[in-house]
Amino acid sequence: MPAAPARKAGTWKMAYADFLTALMAFFLLMWILSGVSPEGRDEIASYFNSNASPMDQASAVQPDSAAGRLFTALSQQSGLIEAGDSVVLAREADGVRIDLVDSARHPLFDSGSGAFTQEGIALAEAAGRVLIQFSEPVSIEGHTDAFSATGTAYSNWELSSDRANEARRALITAGLEPARIRAVTGLADTRPLDAGQPHLSANRRVSILVHTHD
Repeated sequence: MPAAPARKAGTWKMAYADFLTALMAFFLLMWILSGVSPEGRDEIASYFNSNASPMDQASAVQPDSAAGRLFTALSQQSGLIEAGDSVVLAREADGVRIDLVDSARHPLFDSGSGAFTQEGIALAEAAGRVLIQFSEPVSIEGHTDAFSATGTAYSNWELSSDRANEARRALITAGLEPARIRAVTGLADTRPLDAGQPHLSANRRVSILVHTHD
């Protein structure tokens, strides 16, 4: 007759210790938050909501302002919603920013090139079809990640400028009036979406700033 397996004495002690550790961490967190001002809690909440979808972010702006109304209107456009995380909307001091961002799943640009991929062209033209429903002027910015080509005179400044102009052409093809374009600028890698990750693929993007007059 086989011997009965030995009981593992003391297992409950480990589980109990884990529970006490978690409980202490919870009370420590509560104690820290109790000393944070309401403004500080708002800043913390804003930080963790910074990656929210355009639909989620719409509730964070003042709806009675010109930029707030524009933000809400843009966030409800199917042409932008269907693009998912390839489009990021953000409220700016003088309008609303539409970022068309590159990713491994949805590359917008050929590697090291200012030319759009077919997917990039489709996304830029979809943004253009959205913008023709509005009348505000726009500015276009091209951006790169922090990687730079070596041994060539073609720097991130030229690359970002080419991307901005590529977007300008796509928006006009989609029907945007050229007179609405206020500026076309290449900013290289000077304004990453995430300052802590300058090499992130999402930093390879085109920004369309739709100007309002609050």
